[in-house]
Amino acid sequence: MEAHLAERIKRTPDGIEAESILRACVHCGFCNATCPTYQLTGDELDGPRGRIYQIKRVLEGEAPGASTQLHLDRCLTCRNCETTCPSGVRYGRLLDIGRAAVTERVTRPAMQRWQRNFLRFALTRQGLFNSAVRIGRALHRLVPPTLRGKLPSARAAGAWPRATHARKVLLLNGCVQPALMPSIDAATARVLDACDIEAVVAPNSGCCGAIDFHLDAHAAAQARARHNIDAWLPLLDGGVEAIVINASGCSAMVKDYAHLLRDDSTYADKAQRIAAATRDLAEFLPPLLGALGLRKPATLPETLRRVVFHPPCTLQHAQKVTGAVENMLAAFGAELVPFAESHLCCGSAGTYSILQPEFSQRLRERKLENLQRGRPAMILSANIGCLAHLEAAAAVPVRHWVEWLDSVLALTDTRAQ
Repeated sequence: MEAHLAERIKRTPDGIEAESILRACVHCGFCNATCPTYQLTGDELDGPRGRIYQIKRVLEGEAPGASTQLHLDRCLTCRNCETTCPSGVRYGRLLDIGRAAVTERVTRPAMQRWQRNFLRFALTRQGLFNSAVRIGRALHRLVPPTLRGKLPSARAAGAWPRATHARKVLLLNGCVQPALMPSIDAATARVLDACDIEAVVAPNSGCCGAIDFHLDAHAAAQARARHNIDAWLPLLDGGVEAIVINASGCSAMVKDYAHLLRDDSTYADKAQRIAAATRDLAEFLPPLLGALGLRKPATLPETLRRVVFHPPCTLQHAQKVTGAVENMLAAFGAELVPFAESHLCCGSAGTYSILQPEFSQRLRERKLENLQRGRPAMILSANIGCLAHLEAAAAVPVRHWVEWLDSVLALTDTRAQ
């Protein structure tokens, strides 16, 4: 696609990257066939190809309006289109550049600004969010229905392993997940302990920055990245072998630190080290389990045997990790229920479910219809956003796959004889 970018952006790092991406696009339209929002509306402006055209015009100097901003806001950033694209167009990068360019030139209504700032403030502060979750659960009946659905039922985390091991990995000191589902981190630590690996958390680290970044607060996201880098590098220098993240949205973000801080002379090299040391749990754990000979129990109870796995977009499209979890589940005795449209987004997409509730709920209905058609006993996934979003409307339990594995390993002596 030919592009003639405006002088104000043409020679900037964003402009150079955007021009390269635009030139790769041959406007074939294959991306629309797998775009969730295009399938909902049938509107070209709500598909990747249409959004690319809108971004191109803005970068070429055309003044954007509220309509342009709306169509870009409606994008889930699922990056399914990248998986589909035969030309390798890096749509996600272009969208980030386009959204930032539109934000500079279009003032949002006051209510939108308040809502987005409130989400950034409330969700990224662990202590504040923990308190809000506890109060919300205690006063469940008084919470408005729209917020009540965002509070998954509380379940016990279980004990954190006390053993120490020579091999150590870092877990994320996250913001939303420890409050909503602390059982995920605890299960991760127990499974790693069974592999003779100690899970440690840097207490002075925090939110990965994804919430800020996707709400157009790029400077705030960069600040969070620098904060985490400063917390993690001493531990990596001290022998921690990897940063292992069990929320695929967060691992996708941390892997992007090198790009996020590419123009920061002080942190660019440090960010590259962090990105290189980061592994999604779905990458790190399955090969380890096979090598150590951890085995499945002779039989699984019905509540654990028949499961369906929903791969989050940040796992399959952003990180390109496919099949690893499914193969591991089968190796430990799961009967995996197949389902249609596994490539499509569930509608969570971080804060999207709050900011675009109509589209989000329609996508969740479609996803759950497919997931539950085969009558699984449990739905598994790999990202806190997807888990909370699906659990609010699912007819069966929804769990992280590592919680399932923790339950399975607890049924038997996990070491091969």
